[in-house]
Amino acid sequence: MGYISVSEASKRWNISLRQVQRLVSNNRISGARKFGKAWMIPADAEKPSDPRSEKKLPDKSLSDELFFVIASTSMPMPANNPDAILEFLEDERLRIQYELELSYLRGDFERALICFKKTEGDEAAKLRACYMAIVTAVSMGDYRKYTEIAEYLKIYITDNAGRNVSAFAEMSLAAADVSAMAPNMVPSWMKEGNFSALPVQIRPIALYIRAKYLQSTRQFEAMLTVGQTALALCESQQGITQMDIYFRVVCAIACSCLSRSDDARRWLMEAMNLALPHGFITPFAESIIALGGLVEQCLKDSFPDYYDAVLRQCESAIKNWITFHNLFTKDNITLILSVREYHIALLVAHRTPYAEIAEQYSITVGRLKNIMLEIYEKLFISGRDELAKYVF
Repeated sequence: MGYISVSEASKRWNISLRQVQRLVSNNRISGARKFGKAWMIPADAEKPSDPRSEKKLPDKSLSDELFFVIASTSMPMPANNPDAILEFLEDERLRIQYELELSYLRGDFERALICFKKTEGDEAAKLRACYMAIVTAVSMGDYRKYTEIAEYLKIYITDNAGRNVSAFAEMSLAAADVSAMAPNMVPSWMKEGNFSALPVQIRPIALYIRAKYLQSTRQFEAMLTVGQTALALCESQQGITQMDIYFRVVCAIACSCLSRSDDARRWLMEAMNLALPHGFITPFAESIIALGGLVEQCLKDSFPDYYDAVLRQCESAIKNWITFHNLFTKDNITLILSVREYHIALLVAHRTPYAEIAEQYSITVGRLKNIMLEIYEKLFISGRDELAKYVF
């Protein structure tokens, strides 16, 4: 049997030398042998198929399956009894999605993650569930579970760049980014509000994540516009959806930050009237801090039976969120901060005098102090000692 060199194979197959070396190293060329440090390839060996091309067929199938699951789980739940949707659906993979959502809304995060675990082996169902599962992990302060889901999503983002599956995975990951107050990590298309790569049924969720991004960047007028527009376009007329509740909370938070207290109360009461009769306490436990006492007032006035439950969940969520955020920030500080902010943070953590840093960046000491306040706000810390723990 005749042999050719790696270099000859590269020219014959019109691929790079590096690619041929990878093929022989991965045993993709039958009969290839190593003589000393050199690989020799059978002269009649055929060029192996491109694995990137092989991935396209499964991806198309996955894309179709994913959008089927999305479409099938975008139906509104009965307004008078949301749990009836579980009896209505015969397909177990679809029931799991609604059960996860209902568990999350009621603050039963353990059950929500059990539902997520049930999607193992069904890639389309698992991808669909990732959006709810990753925000559940953040709410529980479960950094290990968050990391596990994030790494899973990143595989689809990398392997399916530019495709619909990648956009959906990016959207799910962005939900955690805004929950962790890391707006810099949100993809550019989400910041710009370009949802063309997403199926129509999932765009309300994308709009909600964009509204939370606007909240974290203090663009409250734009946040209110997104919330009101989304309700006008997406509000269910035949039942109730998670987004029917959350967009009202979005509008309440935006109005509160804009000092429109009457409008904030009106939006919040609308959300409570939709959610609390069914025990959906999570949207309000999540928004207590942002609404500065309004949640407690409305609960006392109209839903006193839920007052303790909402506050207990809020207290637990705050502790969990702080635990999560500390770990998340340490691992992602170079992404949370801009390059310039990170460089300045390093200098401050090293206790370089402000006057020297200001001179180096051609800014005033006053401007530097403002930049440091922004950095501390992004990291949810208060001074140099805490900063040093993150950057060293």
